[in-house]
Amino acid sequence: MHEALFYENEGGKIRCLLCPRRCLLTEGQTGSCGVREVREGKLYTTNYGLVAAANWDPIEKKPLYHFLPGSRILSIGTLGCNLFCSFCQNWSLARGRPAEDELAAKRLTPEDVLHMLDSKEGSAETPGVAYTYNEPTIWYEFVFDTARLLHEKGYKNVLVTNGYINPEPLEELLPYIDALNIDVKAFTDSFYREYCHGTRDPVIETVERAVKSAHVETTCLLIPTLNDGMEEQEELTRWLGGLSPDLVLHYSRYFPQYKLDLPPTPEKTLIESRKMALNYLRYVYLGNVDLPGASDTICPHCGNLLVERHGYSIRLPGLVGNRCSKCGNVINIVIPHK
Repeated sequence: MHEALFYENEGGKIRCLLCPRRCLLTEGQTGSCGVREVREGKLYTTNYGLVAAANWDPIEKKPLYHFLPGSRILSIGTLGCNLFCSFCQNWSLARGRPAEDELAAKRLTPEDVLHMLDSKEGSAETPGVAYTYNEPTIWYEFVFDTARLLHEKGYKNVLVTNGYINPEPLEELLPYIDALNIDVKAFTDSFYREYCHGTRDPVIETVERAVKSAHVETTCLLIPTLNDGMEEQEELTRWLGGLSPDLVLHYSRYFPQYKLDLPPTPEKTLIESRKMALNYLRYVYLGNVDLPGASDTICPHCGNLLVERHGYSIRLPGLVGNRCSKCGNVINIVIPHK
């Protein structure tokens, strides 16, 4: 057990202040995330260091297309989540519980993670760690301790998140985070309330704050009839473009999963959404679908092919550093140091 950060005593109960749910808990109760519990008048996190999944992944799998392309990053995740998405792609981890789950979970210290990166397997090609698979912000204390240690040692920290976190903990964590992929599940509050049992605005605020200090890419899973309307998607992409036209958007194809059994997203919807989004954003990609050119990076000034992607295999034929090899245009892409 590890005492949690961001909570207060409220009339003999404990108010968790980590995420917008602000759970008010009595002795023995666990928050909506499933991993923060009141014991003897204090809030504890039951998943500190509990690693339920760990892999060396292509960084493109996060997905991050403009941050250290071609790198393999140590990806770790735990159990629990603070949203309840009916279409969850990782529901066995999101809804798992440390005492009940059958996964071969084990506990690591931040120093253990550093040792993994320093090891022969991790050293030459690995820039750092991605906190991913489940929702990493509910793993806050371990992520914070690990990210701070790795930052001091020169490694990168990547957060793959739903963005459902309160401003104060986000502010304390961001100085140690180099890149984020933030999942904007829809652009209506009604969608968040009905299909995620949450609210939209905290996610919007997380994106707006994160772009000021780190590399940010966003993902939107397009679900037929629920969030794929052209008017809604135009509002989403206009907002993102207002933050920066260089922000990266990944449209991902939905397939039936967990509690939602709608048919898969038509390819035509993805193609049309991308075409519209390119009116506001320079870099829009399509995921979970094999369409020619949908994952390639093209220079927005001259049309030169900068990065060619086939699955998780990539080539960088048109980049010299972070510039287009033909027109010299600076591209919003972080290139690994050779």
